[in-house]
This record gives sequence, structure tokens and C-alpha cells, in this order.
Amino acid sequence: MTKFSKSVFFYILLAMPYICLAQVKATKNNSTSRPVVEMVTNYGNISLELYNETPLHRDNFIALVNKKAYDSLLFHRVIQNFMIQGGDPDSRTAEPNTSLGSGDLGYTIPAEFDPTRYHKKGALAAARDDNPQRASSAIQFYIVQGKVFTDSLLDAAEARINDMLARHYLRNDRAYRPLTTALQEAIDSEDRETYMKLNDSIASVSKKYTNFERYAIPKKHREAYKTVGGTPHLDQNYTVFGQVIEGLDVVDTIAATATDASDRPVEAVRILSVRIKE
Repeated sequence: MTKFSKSVFFYILLAMPYICLAQVKATKNNSTSRPVVEMVTNYGNISLELYNETPLHRDNFIALVNKKAYDSLLFHRVIQNFMIQGGDPDSRTAEPNTSLGSGDLGYTIPAEFDPTRYHKKGALAAARDDNPQRASSAIQFYIVQGKVFTDSLLDAAEARINDMLARHYLRNDRAYRPLTTALQEAIDSEDRETYMKLNDSIASVSKKYTNFERYAIPKKHREAYKTVGGTPHLDQNYTVFGQVIEGLDVVDTIAATATDASDRPVEAVRILSVRIKE
């Protein structure tokens, strides 16, 4: 049996385009103001506005910031014209060339898909593994760099979104329970060979699956993707819970750093500190 790291799932889902109940309770926030955090990196500072429309992710992120959980962690996965990913707790003391991406905190955050929040450039979103609920990692996140799209490319991205939605709804359809149960067992046992075979089977079946409401990229979102850019194929499949309001140039600089075969920066890109801005 081939063993493999669960970080593979973070890679597969973000590029293509367990589950315990998160012990996170959203606090009531009747204010129209949004919390802002400042992330200090060795490449410069990034200010991020957190959305009140995604309260579970907002409150979890703030709680981790207050615990200094992000201080000294790496941006361990960087892909130019796509995104920069960080938050693996194992990255704090990781040696060079060490595989990263599977570290977490032992709980997940329920998905919060808001139709007005999408993956335009600078979006802050939660990474996740291949779980049927699309629940988010407790701590791993990514910031979108992306690229500018044309209408034809957006049409292709829209088809890709619906492919992932078909997969999601099929996996939660009782009629396909044996197949999806076997997939989860492969994930839990880290059996990559079986996972890939079952994943291919689900992909083939989901191409004909229609028992869900198809998604159309709204006109406003299309205009943003054609001007400022982003990564539209991840919309409605990964929770977007914030946005860069200062420091997009820092995101661009980090995204352009040299990386190894696993997309880890050759020279460490480190989060020095994160704090709530008053």
C-alpha cells in the first residue's frame, strides 16, 4: 500500500480546479465595520479585512491571531498567478526541503459560502482537504494573486466550478454512498493509489451528474476578473473570508519567489507576526 501525506489533498483541490465539529461559535456583530489584521512578513506588510458575512471563519482567525498562532509560520506553498498559502503549524521549525502542508489543529470550520464573496485578486480564503462537507482547515489559508481573465477563460472557469459542485453533490448523494465511503477510507488510510482510482471514477460519474443547481459567475464578478484578476474556478467551493486592503505588491513579490518542485519557496517566506489593527 502506497503511503502519502494528507497534504496531497490540499494540493490536488487547490491546483485543480477529518472531520470533527469545529469548536467555534460566531459572535454577534451588528457593526458595519470589519476587523482588520496586519500580517508582517519578511517581504513586507499585508493588511487584511475580515468579512462579517463569514463569522465562523472571522472569529476563528481572530482567536488564532490573539494566540499568536501564525507568528513565525511560513508561506509554504507559492504559485505565481495563482495564490500564496500559509498557516501550516509544522512550518514554524521545518528544515529546508521538508514536505509541508499537512499540519493542522485537529478541528475544521464549517463552510461559509457567501454569494457576494469571490476569489478576486487579494481574496483571503481557507484551505481545506478533500472532505465531503467542504469544511475549512482550522489554520491554513491562502491569499489570491491570480491573473486577468477573458470572457472565454471565464466560461471555462465557470464550467470548472460546476464540475467541482457536481462532485460535491454527488459525494453527498446517498445513491453513491459506497463509492464515496471507499474514497474516504482511502483518504483516512493515506492510500494514494486507491484514492486516485476512486477519484477518477467519481470525476467520470460526476460529469453526467445534474442533481444540483448550476452556478453562473455574476456579471459584477466577471468584470472584476477581467480587470483586477483572480482565480475564479475556486468560487463557491472554498470559503472566502477576507480581502487584502493594503500590500497587494507584497503578495505579488511573494508569488514571484523561486520555489522547489513542491512549490515551497527556496528562500523562507516567513510570517513574523499578525495583529489586530485598532
